[in-house]
Amino acid sequence: MAARSWRAEPDADPAYQAIVAAPGFCLGVRCSASAIERIAFLPAQPACAPANPLAAAVCEQLRAYLADPEYRFDLPLQTAGTPFQRLVWQEIAAIPVHQTKSYGQIARAVHSAARAVGQACGANPYPVVVPCHRVLAAQGGLGGFARQSGGFLLEVKRWLLAHEAG
Repeated sequence: MAARSWRAEPDADPAYQAIVAAPGFCLGVRCSASAIERIAFLPAQPACAPANPLAAAVCEQLRAYLADPEYRFDLPLQTAGTPFQRLVWQEIAAIPVHQTKSYGQIARAVHSAARAVGQACGANPYPVVVPCHRVLAAQGGLGGFARQSGGFLLEVKRWLLAHEAG
């Protein structure tokens, strides 16, 4: 089996309704006129102007977060994932800025196993908004990020945690 690239969806349509520049990476935004479908981590590249009013609002809020990690998102997220994944994402979304939880802590809260929580984190279509970067391995190790154990995405996780540490 071939190794997966750092992209969460190597076969996905590369079109985004907006691309927001961040330090060392970008955030690709996919959305309809009424809901966000996905936010993806991309390598650094030129930003892409928003294609619709919702994409413009997403860009504004992502930039606000990049300037101030205490910014609270208020965006319409398209319903996605299994009931279990949504339960995990709800638990993750409740982790306050400047705090982290372990996969095991989340697993206990949702009455599951840490590995299942890790898989749900990796399937999160709304990173940054649903802050899966705040979920760490036991004893504070970074763990993985978006189903990756190294490389580009782990560097993004490190940056996000440092950004929030202030």
